Amino acid sequence: MRLKKPMLVIMITLICLFILSISSYAIDEDSCTDIVLGKKVTPDGSIVTSHTCDGQYDSRINIIPAADHEAGTMAPVYKGIIRAYPQFFDTHPYMRSYGTMKKLGEIPEVPHTYKIFSIAYPMANEHQVLIGETTLGNETECSPNLEEAIMYIEQLEIFGLQRAKTARECIKIMGELAEEYGYADRGECLTVTDSQEAWVFEIYAVGPLWTKKSGKPGAVWCAQRVPDDHITVVPNMSRIAQIDPSDTENFICSDNYMDVAIELGLYDPDIGEPFIWNFAYSNAKNKSRDGNWIRAWRVYSLLAPSGNWKMEHAPYYPFSVKAEKTVSFQDVIAMFRDTMIGTPYDMTEDPDWYVKVASGPDRGKWMKSSLASPQVDVYWRSLLDIEYFRPMGRYYCSYFFVSQARDWLPNEIGGVLWFGLDNPENSPFVPLYVGVEKVPESWKILDRKKFDKNSAWWAFGSVDDQVNHLYGHLKPMLDEVLMPMQQEMYDMQDTIEQTALQLYEKDPELAKKFLTDYTASQMKKAESTYWDLFERFVFELNNNTIRVIY
Repeated sequence: MRLKKPMLVIMITLICLFILSISSYAIDEDSCTDIVLGKKVTPDGSIVTSHTCDGQYDSRINIIPAADHEAGTMAPVYKGIIRAYPQFFDTHPYMRSYGTMKKLGEIPEVPHTYKIFSIAYPMANEHQVLIGETTLGNETECSPNLEEAIMYIEQLEIFGLQRAKTARECIKIMGELAEEYGYADRGECLTVTDSQEAWVFEIYAVGPLWTKKSGKPGAVWCAQRVPDDHITVVPNMSRIAQIDPSDTENFICSDNYMDVAIELGLYDPDIGEPFIWNFAYSNAKNKSRDGNWIRAWRVYSLLAPSGNWKMEHAPYYPFSVKAEKTVSFQDVIAMFRDTMIGTPYDMTEDPDWYVKVASGPDRGKWMKSSLASPQVDVYWRSLLDIEYFRPMGRYYCSYFFVSQARDWLPNEIGGVLWFGLDNPENSPFVPLYVGVEKVPESWKILDRKKFDKNSAWWAFGSVDDQVNHLYGHLKPMLDEVLMPMQQEMYDMQDTIEQTALQLYEKDPELAKKFLTDYTASQMKKAESTYWDLFERFVFELNNNTIRVIY
C-alpha cells in the first residue's frame, strides 16, 4: 500500500522549512506582470510579450555583442545578476539576503553566441527571441539544494538568448541546462516569443536533496504554447494546468514532469485525480494571493469580457482565452498603465480621501483631496485604512517593456521592445529595436544609493514620486506632456521602419546605425523632458506657492 506521506517527504519538508527560515525564498510573489498576444490577435500580426519588473532591480541596459569562442572556452555562471547595481544591496536591509553578484561555476561555451539585451532579467536577442519574466513561488518541497544547484532564472535567460534562434530552441536550452546543472531559484515563469510563436515556460527546483551525482534531473519544467488567436496573462501565478506531453505542437516538458511531484508528495496518482501542474508545484490556490488574481481578472475582463470573470475564480481561469477583439501592443501598454480607475477596486474612491473644504467658494462641500492616488504606499494605507488592490501600473517598478516580433521584417527591424523606466503608469515606452548597437550612457548607469542627474532612471523615478505626492493636481499636468510624446512615437513607427527597411536593402549596417540613432534620440528626448518636468513639479509641490488645492 502506498503511503501518502512517506518519511522521505517529512524529511524534505523539515529541510525546506529550515532553508526558508534562513533564506529569502518567498512562497508568495507579487511583483511582475506578463501579457502575451498570439499573432492573429494583433492588427498587424505581431506576436507580443511583455514584462513589468516591479521591485528594486537592476534597470541598466547592457547590450552584450555576438561573439565567437575557441574550443574549450568556459562560460561563467553567476548568482545575483538581477540586482547587480553598485553596492546597493550591501546596505539595504531588504536586499542583504541576495548578496553581491557571485560566480557559482562554469559550463562549456558554444562556438558562437548571439547579441543579447541584458538587464535584471535579460529580455531579447538579435533573432527576435524575446522574453518576459514573472516569479511564481513554489511549494516548500520544491526548494533547491543551494550547495549543488547553480542555475538561477536570469542566468538561464542569458544562455538561452545567446544560443537560440527560436523560442522553442530557447526553451529547450534553458530546460536542459537547468536539468544538468541544477535549478537554484524559486518557481519562475518566462513568456518566450519569436516571430512565429508565443510560449509560457515554467520551471521549479526538485527539492533540497538533489545532487548532481544522483544522476537525476536538477529541475522540472514545462512550456505551453499560446494559440495564435489567444491572449494570456501571467501575474505571478502559474498558468499551466493539465498538460499533454505527447502534443508536441503545444507542449514541451521535461521527462520528469510528474515524477518529481510524486516523489515530493505533491501528487498521489492513486487517488484517481488528474495531474494538474500548477496545483502540484505552485501555490496557485493560495487564498492570500489577491494581488495576483486581480491582475488576471483585469486583463481577462478587458480582453474577453463575455467570460463574466470573477476574481475569486482566478486560480481556475483557463490558461489562455480567445481574444474578443483585435488587441495592439498599444493596448497592452494601456493595460500596463492601468490602475483600475472606475472599477470596484478603484483606490482613489476610498471614502477617506474625501475632505470637507474649510474655506473659499467651495467651503462646506465634501470634495476628493488632490492627495487621492491609486499609487498608495504603506504609509497612506496605514494612515487612512485604505484597502489595497494591486494595480498593474505600480509605483515601485524598476523597468518594463512591451515587445513586438514580426516575421515580415528583418530581425533588426521586426523585433522591438517598447521599453521604459520606473512606473509604467507615468513613464513613456520608448522603441528599442533589436538592431540597436548601443544606448545613451545615462540609460546604462544607476546607483540607487544617491540621486544622480546623469542616470535616466532618476529622471523618471523622481517625476513619478512627485506625481504620487499630489496625484490629483500633478497627474493631469504630467499626462499633458506624456501622452502627446507617446503618441508621437507611435505615429513615427511606420516611417522609421520603412526608412530602416530601405537602408537595410542597401546595407544592413546602415539600418542598424539608423535605428541606433533613432532610439538614442527618443531616449534622450524623454529623459530631458522628464528632467524639465522634475523642475516644474518642484515648484508645484513647494508649499509657499499661492493656490487652492484640496
